[in-house]
Amino acid sequence: MSAADANATRSPSPPSRAPRVTRTVLAVPAHRRRLVESAARSAADAVFLDLEDAVPEAEKAQALDAACAALRELDWGGKTVSVRVNAADGPLLNGEIARLGTLDRLDSLILPKAERVAEVARLGQALREVGRARNRGPLELELLIETALGLVSVETLAQADERVRALHLGVGDFAGSIGARSAEIGGSPAGYRQTTCEADGGYLDTPLDLFAYPMMRLLVCARAFGLRAIDGPCGAYRDERLTRGWAARAAAMGFDGKQVIHPSQIEATRDAFMPSADELAFARRVVNAMRDAQTEGKGAVSVDGKMIDYANVRMAERMLALAAHGAL
Repeated sequence: MSAADANATRSPSPPSRAPRVTRTVLAVPAHRRRLVESAARSAADAVFLDLEDAVPEAEKAQALDAACAALRELDWGGKTVSVRVNAADGPLLNGEIARLGTLDRLDSLILPKAERVAEVARLGQALREVGRARNRGPLELELLIETALGLVSVETLAQADERVRALHLGVGDFAGSIGARSAEIGGSPAGYRQTTCEADGGYLDTPLDLFAYPMMRLLVCARAFGLRAIDGPCGAYRDERLTRGWAARAAAMGFDGKQVIHPSQIEATRDAFMPSADELAFARRVVNAMRDAQTEGKGAVSVDGKMIDYANVRMAERMLALAAHGAL
């Protein structure tokens, strides 16, 4: 099925107040109240309370109670607030939906290890049934793609339910899923490099990016179906250079944001997703120049010595639209 055909059959997306700003998505264990309170006060654009991998099995029930209390009691400001629920094939999800699906302050649920269309569709239907008690709009779904099966199925998963509004790449579990020998969450294995023999007889080792393919596949799928694309975290949260560099990679590719696992990563990650004043000024010149060219019947124009056409204009308009919504 083509993207055009899929969009033709897909139900309309839930109404949105404005494009969500999710440059920085801070993950926090739901059962750690002090950390949750810190997340609510943080400068992150979005927070997700984790009920899954960050919570020991013995504390799952406590974590759900704590998440519900935090959503009712804390001031989250203008943040997007999500909860990462437990896996669709486990025994906890139904209870989590029943408790969380009625809470007004919750914006979305993040489904981990999304792999099967039927599971996503079933979750969407369950939210429709419990969501009538909400005073806000429909609760959104965000899919965490973190296995080989999830990645090869990502196009069908993106269309599984009208509530699906974002795709996240789970870099740690994905690396494990394919058997990669990674020592750092979000980083490429030291041995993943291309060795070449140079003309002078010497050898050159070129590091390769393990995540170039999964990132691009997820991003292209998100753009095809009008979803947000969120990159996984940099596990080296104490390393500002890695944090900033890996965020800059995702931003340059076109991702909407990146997960962070510590508040110290928020500023560097946010800055990587913010175009500079020069970039915004150039975007305005592009839009204005093309507007003038249109009045003269031209389809392309030169700006600062560069040939500009409508593709450039669309990129410039997206950047300026985010700025208009206070995202930059």
